[in-house]
Amino acid sequence: MADYKAPLTDMNFLLFQVFSADKMWQQSANFNEQVDQETAIAILQECAKIAEQEIAPIARQGDEIGVNFTLNEEGEGGQVKTAPGYKEAFQTFAQGGWCALGGDIEYGGMGMPKIVSAFVEEMLCSADISFALYPVLTAGAALSLAKHGNEELKERYLTKLYSGEWAASMCLTEAHAGSDLGIIKTKAKPQADGSYQITGSKIFITGGEHDLTDNIIHLVLAKLPDAPDGPKGISLFLVPKITVKDNGELGKNNQVSCGAIEHKMGIHASSTCVMNFDSAQGFLIGELNKGLACMFTMMNFERIGVGIQGMSAGERSYQNALEYAKDRRQGKALNQNGTLSKTSEQISKQPDSIMVHGDVRRMLLSMKALNEGSRALSCYIALQLDYATFATGDLQQKGESLSALMTPLAKAFFTDLGFETTVAGQQVLGGHGYIREWGQEQLVRDARIAQIYEGTNGIQAMDLLLRKVVGSKGAIIKVFIAEVTDFITEQKKLDADSVESINSSGMVEFIEPLQQAITDLTDISELLVTKAGDDLNEIGVAANDYLHLFGYTAMAFVWAKMAAVAITKLQTLDNAADTEQSEFGRDFYNSKLHTAQYYYARLLPRRLSLLATIKSGSTTLFTIDDELF
Repeated sequence: MADYKAPLTDMNFLLFQVFSADKMWQQSANFNEQVDQETAIAILQECAKIAEQEIAPIARQGDEIGVNFTLNEEGEGGQVKTAPGYKEAFQTFAQGGWCALGGDIEYGGMGMPKIVSAFVEEMLCSADISFALYPVLTAGAALSLAKHGNEELKERYLTKLYSGEWAASMCLTEAHAGSDLGIIKTKAKPQADGSYQITGSKIFITGGEHDLTDNIIHLVLAKLPDAPDGPKGISLFLVPKITVKDNGELGKNNQVSCGAIEHKMGIHASSTCVMNFDSAQGFLIGELNKGLACMFTMMNFERIGVGIQGMSAGERSYQNALEYAKDRRQGKALNQNGTLSKTSEQISKQPDSIMVHGDVRRMLLSMKALNEGSRALSCYIALQLDYATFATGDLQQKGESLSALMTPLAKAFFTDLGFETTVAGQQVLGGHGYIREWGQEQLVRDARIAQIYEGTNGIQAMDLLLRKVVGSKGAIIKVFIAEVTDFITEQKKLDADSVESINSSGMVEFIEPLQQAITDLTDISELLVTKAGDDLNEIGVAANDYLHLFGYTAMAFVWAKMAAVAITKLQTLDNAADTEQSEFGRDFYNSKLHTAQYYYARLLPRRLSLLATIKSGSTTLFTIDDELF
């Protein structure tokens, strides 16, 4: 596999040229003392070093060896040992303060914005998804605790989570429940001291048991004996693996044990556990019977993180495939007439690199366009989360609406595209992509789970269309539509105020298709809101296609924003006073512009088939009897 190289230039381009995050930081009292452009660049550079030099080199061995599970002497609870190098890499990561990156500054966190931490997550996941899961899950649990926990719990646990001395997991589902959390059976029994006894078994618990930290803090969904049925009866509890004394020191083992580990298709170095709680001591987070809302703070954080996992696997796949394609020599280039061209190289009968073949170029450019588009859209969503958390007034409300709307999109769309790009990379490598020695097949296996966990992508599609769009009677999607419409209007105004026409500036090839795409999204959204009143099966059938239609349209929006910057910079790059030449040269902006053109010409048209499928309705799915399947 090609050595991983963090795409720092692209990240800086998005942060400071496309989305002007530094201006938002300067205007925010929450950030102006914590982060500026120089700080953000330094953070990303240091993370790149760790990802490239400490984490990426252990990924292959981690996949081959995996985690080791052994029962204790009583044959009951088991211990999990991570693959060689993981404990040392985690200690290096923790000692560097990375577990505290987005944490509450009152408890030892660094308070960095999501738009920065999202790029850190990408680099970790590109280096090794298995490793990244341990700190990313810990960060999500810390976020939920910081938002919903009482002061005593925060003071006792947050500092240790931020320091990386302790890790965390979230324990949601059970063997019979799947995604239907309303039917979980884990019980919480109140105790006289205000704590609870937690009893039950959870499955698919990532990082439930390992040897990376001294303690593991489990966030557990459970029900009191008299709790209401269904989701309304769920409460959230903090259950430590090892109890914590009043002075903060570790006490005795809690009644928490790992019953087994799952044997998985991919992410072998991540411990996925069956966790058993046998009257374990736990503490309530938030209010009784409102645990699902508290857990969703972590789940939504993780859903965006899982989307980043998909994109990260796609980025690693592209780097691997590109290096291979440039080096691999096979076949001959064709001229415009479809016959062998007569270059001096071919006269010498030497094969060309496979970069000359149209299908290879198609796969590579599709991977490049989808990866960079996903990164830009991820950056846009992270910015909305920062607005929702730290802004005020209309900007905060818009951030809340857009981040809520786009969380299921990030999880499902990025992971679907991520798997597509890992498979495309495998195809570029041909037979070498199928055997283990090149590492490409690991990316395919690792990426596959991202479409499943944290709520399958079908569930995300229903969340987007049924709960968000139809549930708001179309109001929430109009917030995004207005955002894109404002951008289109701004671009047209810039053209009207300039000497050159929009056609000369190059933006017409983006603005006109984007205008049509947003019009079609508006129309189909209104149609589905209307159809929902008559037959909800129409929504269930349309949901997956709608999510992807929305995704390709949203990606067209951010590609247009990137193209606008690239065009402007190319027009001024020859200015001797341009201070950005050292990092963003002409080749970088030309690459952006060409990739944007490719996306609009060959990938955005996918939305047309999605529109046709949505309009076809649900009849062909529900008129066939189950026995005829």
